[in-house]
Amino acid sequence: MKQIYLKIIDSYQYISRMLPANCRYYPKCSEYAKWQFELNRTDRAVVQSTLRVLRCNQLFSGGIDYPIIKYKRPSLLKLYNGYKIEIKYWFVPKTSKEFFVIKDFNFNNN
Repeated sequence: MKQIYLKIIDSYQYISRMLPANCRYYPKCSEYAKWQFELNRTDRAVVQSTLRVLRCNQLFSGGIDYPIIKYKRPSLLKLYNGYKIEIKYWFVPKTSKEFFVIKDFNFNNN
């Protein structure tokens, strides 16, 4: 189910590149939704993404609004697989179990 949502978001992002930018937040609402679906359960990602899109209007000032996820750290044995580790997202602690998500812009998407 997650993959279907991610494909829809990718399609929207492809089309929206041809239109003028009009999102009031950073990261854009579609990027925010993509991060949510990549890192959260599907139901939580749908709710968080919907709330974000509803906030993206003239009644709210906008600004920087990073996704917040709940994350349980994997054991060290699962982290090391003998290969180079590539970092796509940085998790900045908000509380002991909640983290802000920040994308590493040097990550190679290939």
